[in-house]
Amino acid sequence: MVALAVFALAAVAVVNSAGEQLSAVPILREKTFADYVAHNRLVDARLEQEFPDLGTGKRGRVELAGRQWYWRQEVVKTTDEEFRAIRVKVSLDEGFDSVISEVTTYVAKPD
Repeated sequence: MVALAVFALAAVAVVNSAGEQLSAVPILREKTFADYVAHNRLVDARLEQEFPDLGTGKRGRVELAGRQWYWRQEVVKTTDEEFRAIRVKVSLDEGFDSVISEVTTYVAKPD
């Protein structure tokens, strides 16, 4: 009888743990797609030939996985005048009330 009670408690713990992990799947999926959008924008920014101007200048929208994703790019000054940091934030809403992903890269001034 004691073994049955121990098994029942263990089974409940396993089921609860599995339920929590399954509930996190949509959040992880959303975060993964937002990261794809941010990294794709950073690749585009790095491929541009011009040294980027400081400030928040570029915004855009892209469709991925059947959803509209909004990105905002900000160029930040670094301690070295030869480099700039480019930050991209991604959200599902145009107002960026909840940022899902934020990624940063650095670009050097062309010779």
